[in-house]
Amino acid sequence: MPPYDPSAYPPFAVTVDLVVLTVRRHALCTLVVRRGESPYQGRWALPGGFVRAEEDLGAAAARELVEETGLCAHDPAAPPPVPSNGAHLEQLATYGAPDRDPRMRVVSVAHLALAPDLPAPRAGGDANSARWAPVEELLGEDALAGRAEAAAAAGDAGSEEKEGGPEALAFDHARILADGVERARSKIEYSSLATAFCPPEFTVGELRRVYEAVWGVSLDPRNFHRKVTGTPGFLVPAGGTTTRQGGRPAQLFRAGGATLLNPPMLRPEV
Repeated sequence: MPPYDPSAYPPFAVTVDLVVLTVRRHALCTLVVRRGESPYQGRWALPGGFVRAEEDLGAAAARELVEETGLCAHDPAAPPPVPSNGAHLEQLATYGAPDRDPRMRVVSVAHLALAPDLPAPRAGGDANSARWAPVEELLGEDALAGRAEAAAAAGDAGSEEKEGGPEALAFDHARILADGVERARSKIEYSSLATAFCPPEFTVGELRRVYEAVWGVSLDPRNFHRKVTGTPGFLVPAGGTTTRQGGRPAQLFRAGGATLLNPPMLRPEV
């Protein structure tokens, strides 16, 4: 093998950034941290960090998820139910524009995490505060609608990121967040991923509110109940009822064994 000189190639770093989505007070929210150091000191950003020398990408994303939320990545191959501190974690996309980080050449491998309503976050690392922010507050309805239309028309996540707005994010994190939201919106159409936003046992009404929050629409309760309970393997009765939503007792369900929904839950046009 011919000699290999690492100094002959430009150095660059690899990071993982997390789009952590949850539903709080019937709104789709994401975890953001306020940067305590340059660059973009004082700006909100997605949580993440540099990949350590001994880590692979999945391990780095899982470590950041634990550090930021206390959640453990759930193995999608494991049978349901998801552990109470488990979260769905999947690789989203890679972002490598040469000027995306003013410090040096940095390639980010973003991951998408979905979990039920979570407690107030804690800041760590180079962040001085953290919070759950409604996605619409960070991106705006127009930006989200534009991302969905672009994805439907071209199947491409590479359109320009949103630069401005009331809560402009650091780096290219607005683009990463919009891509993560669209991934979630698309996948709950044809997969059982919406149950990742729910506790281990949930009602059909609670699941409907997840779809409404993620899609940003209102759904007819009767039609929704008929669709989800009639889709093979989507939901299984948990054997109990609850009144935590008020009103009459509602039947509790758990996620079934199906990973793909047939027929799919088609997103309404808005």
